[in-house]
Amino acid sequence: MAGSRAYRLHHRPSHRKGSLPLGSAGRHPMVARGAPRPPARTPADLAVHELVAFSRALFGAPDEGEILRLAMKHVAAAGPYSAEAGYLKVGADLVASPKNGLTHASAVGRRVHELAGQDGNVAFPGRRWGRALGLRGSAGLVGYLVVTSRSRPTEAERYLLTMFVRHTAAALSAASAHRRQLEEARELYRLRAERAALQQQLISVVAELGYERAVHAVMADVAASGGGEDAVTRALHRLTGLPALVEDRFGRLRSWSGPSRPVPYPEPDPVQRDEMLHAVARQAGPVRIKDRLITLIRPHGEILGVLALVAARDEADEHTVLALEHAAASLAPQLTHVRDLAEVELRLHRELADDLLAGTDETSAYARSEAVGHDLHRIHYVVVVQWSNRAADDVFAQTVSRASSAVGMRSLLTRRAGHIVLISDDRPDTRALYEALARETGTRSGTIGVSAPCDSVDDIPRRYEEAQRALEVRRHGRERYGTSFFDELGLYRILGPGSDYRELETFVQEWLGQLIDYDARHHAALVETLSRYFDCGGNYDETADSLAIHRSTLRYRLQRIRDISGNDLANVEHRLNLQVATRVWRIVLGGPG
Repeated sequence: MAGSRAYRLHHRPSHRKGSLPLGSAGRHPMVARGAPRPPARTPADLAVHELVAFSRALFGAPDEGEILRLAMKHVAAAGPYSAEAGYLKVGADLVASPKNGLTHASAVGRRVHELAGQDGNVAFPGRRWGRALGLRGSAGLVGYLVVTSRSRPTEAERYLLTMFVRHTAAALSAASAHRRQLEEARELYRLRAERAALQQQLISVVAELGYERAVHAVMADVAASGGGEDAVTRALHRLTGLPALVEDRFGRLRSWSGPSRPVPYPEPDPVQRDEMLHAVARQAGPVRIKDRLITLIRPHGEILGVLALVAARDEADEHTVLALEHAAASLAPQLTHVRDLAEVELRLHRELADDLLAGTDETSAYARSEAVGHDLHRIHYVVVVQWSNRAADDVFAQTVSRASSAVGMRSLLTRRAGHIVLISDDRPDTRALYEALARETGTRSGTIGVSAPCDSVDDIPRRYEEAQRALEVRRHGRERYGTSFFDELGLYRILGPGSDYRELETFVQEWLGQLIDYDARHHAALVETLSRYFDCGGNYDETADSLAIHRSTLRYRLQRIRDISGNDLANVEHRLNLQVATRVWRIVLGGPG
């Protein structure tokens, strides 16, 4: 039925001159009575036939530009459509087709970029319907097709358009894959030719001096010149003709020399990484893992990193292994020195951070901060980090340090019982540090508290208390995981350190005392119920769900609260004071008990 509607929009019966009319029984006069009639082709058959024919044309096109041009030209085969614009994804950009109209080009381009890979509506003058449709292949978005119609398409016409778009995207993906294969084949041929030339040069050196002496001399020159990891990998690449790389023990790339560097560099799975390191450590000499020849940098048994060559099985011989072992021996003292410097710097940073949190004089603080390369004259924020499944030990401190560096935070770091503390020289992003730590730890069950800005060294201890207060308010709130800023706490700022606890207890007793006593005598949870009711904004369903009770049970409890306390939840003043009292009871006084 739907196919018939789509077909009728584009296939009108034509009565060409000289055509013969049908007989009274619906038979053509030239068809003999009783002769078998050829099977009629249904509109659905015709639509499929058109799609197949169009698909063949697409998959026979020489490149992506021609595929997009064909799709724009023949989109009317899918319905009452016109192609207004087309785009191909080249790298990270969307490149407009030369066939795009100029009248609305800039507006359409802006709209397509705003969609960020999603389908969306597009407005065109004189068109009742317009849509920007993403062309998506197995590797993601490959382009866009902007289609309009003077009438709103039927369901069948939309289905045909969907199939049309899918065929176009598949053809683009196939053409892109074919192009990449050709490019990779040409690059592989060039690299093999380059490597063959390098090997010929190396053979002449080996013939004169001996390969081992040559390798030793190269690495000795690197060590004597004070070259770091980049110098070692460059020398190893020059000796072997193979891509050479250094990773830290966690699998993060530190140096790469040679072609074919992956971008972005893949993040390894921590468990698989540890298993790989232990497997290589049990072997003597370099070990092949997939397409890499790997050796560990481990002076005195401690693994500091990994040195590797990217080599197919037929590309690594005894000379390659010899060069890799010499390079590893040259690199070990350098990584040891870097590790020692990092430990000294970390200790100095922690000692300075500890003194700043406890309170120290400005002159000494500024002098020490300059010594460790940190500008303490800038406005700072104190950041407190706590993760539910991680102890605040050195391992988690290193995790926080990596995550904060990854999001561009320059900070001094130390740890306290239960949390990690950062003294950062800029206001942290609302979500960046939290998201980075969620990726590092594999869980989102963490809380971050951030102080108000601090413009002097003397303010840091007080700002540390503010950061802790922001963290505690977040942990006791309805959404306990995420980042809270002290200067956004509003009313809860007055409930922080320095508040008069005796006055607060009196206030809580005045408004919640009868409910607290009732809960203690009857092992009930009326105060907790009231607190959750306020957290959920007075929404019955959300409150009942958060307490895991029935709505009627919640209604009964709220009535008991009115009866026992004598307070009316509909009264604005009563409601405000009760809400503040429940917050003080939970955050400052510690809740039940």
